[in-house]
Amino acid sequence: MVVEHAELTVEAGIPEGLVNVVTGAGATGALLCAHPGIDGISFTGSVPTGRKVATAAATTFKNVVLELGGKAPNVVFADADLDAAVRGCVWGVFNNTGQACVATSRLLVERPVLDAVIERLVTLTGRLRTGDPLDPTTHLGPLVSSDRRDIVRSWIDKGEAEGASIVLDGRTENGDNSAGAFVGPTIMDDVTPSMDVAREEIFGPVLSVVKVETLDEAIAVVNGSRYGNGSSIFTESGAVARRYRHDCDAGMIGVNIGVAAPVAFFPFSGWKDSFLGDLHAHGGDAIDFYTRKTTVTTRWNSQGESGKFFVE
Repeated sequence: MVVEHAELTVEAGIPEGLVNVVTGAGATGALLCAHPGIDGISFTGSVPTGRKVATAAATTFKNVVLELGGKAPNVVFADADLDAAVRGCVWGVFNNTGQACVATSRLLVERPVLDAVIERLVTLTGRLRTGDPLDPTTHLGPLVSSDRRDIVRSWIDKGEAEGASIVLDGRTENGDNSAGAFVGPTIMDDVTPSMDVAREEIFGPVLSVVKVETLDEAIAVVNGSRYGNGSSIFTESGAVARRYRHDCDAGMIGVNIGVAAPVAFFPFSGWKDSFLGDLHAHGGDAIDFYTRKTTVTTRWNSQGESGKFFVE
């Protein structure tokens, strides 16, 4: 896919050689970060790898922009349109089989509507089909590898051991999964903020549902995470939405949408462990990141006079 994108840049008229594809794993990345002829690194990946990128790039004073992990929360308040909220939340967490930094893998629900939200979640998610991604009837494809499949399964096991209730279990999707890296959509209820499944990025189709009593509690739970890429709230109250967008520690805030990632001409932002950089990867920031600025100060004097250094 990356090679195809590079070929498309040639078709679009970008000069050959301006965009290059270099394949490889960690060793290749380390060479790029340390190479003195490379002036900037834009990286998307995990927090541990991002720390290595930032450390290596610092040795040659490279500019870096790091889009890192997330544990994006959605919050559903009792006054929300529950059908619309659940549709947004299901799309937000299970799109791309949960393999996205902005996957909304935490769902905070105000207590009065918890049962109604769970019922809708199970009904809608139960209609999703896992299988061949080339089949137009498929909603969730495989994970990136069998190793990742096993890791995601182990996270579900861990959540169950921590006391979460598995209301929809994707561990046995397609039998024993011996022929593929499949994990079906999974919903865990009775999750508390202190559980590892509520704190760590799973990077798979797993949703953790947390009960909250008040807006203050919801904001405290959201801000208690070391991640801060995006978050959305579902409510019909302008006052609640205004308070949330001011007090929520996240770089991208949504109101009544499933994923708070903005359109391409706005910066893709993030706070805390989710992002590092003075500039961002979308919009005008992206142009600035790949542009070197030069200040040129000149003075011309054809009469041979020195003149003043500063002229008012």
